[in-house]
Amino acid sequence: MYRNFFVTCVVAIIVFYRACRSYMEQSYFKEYYHLERVNWWFTVRRKILTERITHLLDHPTHISSLNVGAATGTTSDMLAQFGEVMSVEYDEDCCRFAQTVLSTPIIQGSITELPFANNSYDLVCAFDVIEHVEDHQKAMDELYRVCKPGGHIAITVPAYAFLWGPHDVINQHYRRYTMRGLLDLFGGNKGSVIYKTYFNSILFIPIALFRLAARLISMSGIKPSGESNSDHEIFGTKGIFNSILAGFFNIDYYLLKNNFRFPAGVSIMVFFKKN
Repeated sequence: MYRNFFVTCVVAIIVFYRACRSYMEQSYFKEYYHLERVNWWFTVRRKILTERITHLLDHPTHISSLNVGAATGTTSDMLAQFGEVMSVEYDEDCCRFAQTVLSTPIIQGSITELPFANNSYDLVCAFDVIEHVEDHQKAMDELYRVCKPGGHIAITVPAYAFLWGPHDVINQHYRRYTMRGLLDLFGGNKGSVIYKTYFNSILFIPIALFRLAARLISMSGIKPSGESNSDHEIFGTKGIFNSILAGFFNIDYYLLKNNFRFPAGVSIMVFFKKN
């Protein structure tokens, strides 16, 4: 009798725990879904990527795209205007959430072992993804493998190790890149880099000063109140400050649209054409 009661209690606790965990996960992903669609960095980056894909691929239509590391799918929605989109997300819980909000397919999988045949997609994208991967060369090789001959690989990554901060730690980055370091991953005989630039460059100096000041404070032994937060939490996702930052980042958009290439910035963007 007591044994059955004990087992019933344990089962009830497990069910309750799973229900609470599921609720918290869904709540988190709903917040991130909102963040990806209103935050200044996400919205303007998406605008820049849309324009660059349109320009560099000469107004593509009816192409097949693979979006690796899709998160809650804002870039998948963006890619859908160019044709069919398949998305991959490593985090199982995030993938399950994205399946409820996206109109295009998304599956759980790893960038280092993509579940697709060789030469499958016209455009293969990894927007701020490979910095999360320990073996980034293997990740890049997989992007190349599934890209069709004559197709394109589009990559964005965070730039410069000296900008490393709590944002990178919280987001589980392994590294930040220089242009040379990123280009080395592509290899010399597999195709050609058709476009490369730093971006988020108008805000580069204030962001660099902010990151360096935070590092100096940390090195001094002063403990700031509260826990370390990502940049998105610090700068917010709405209101006048979000609008001001979007306004400055939009200057990058207009300059890039007019074929200006930045020599430095907080991020790097590269388009590669496969032989």
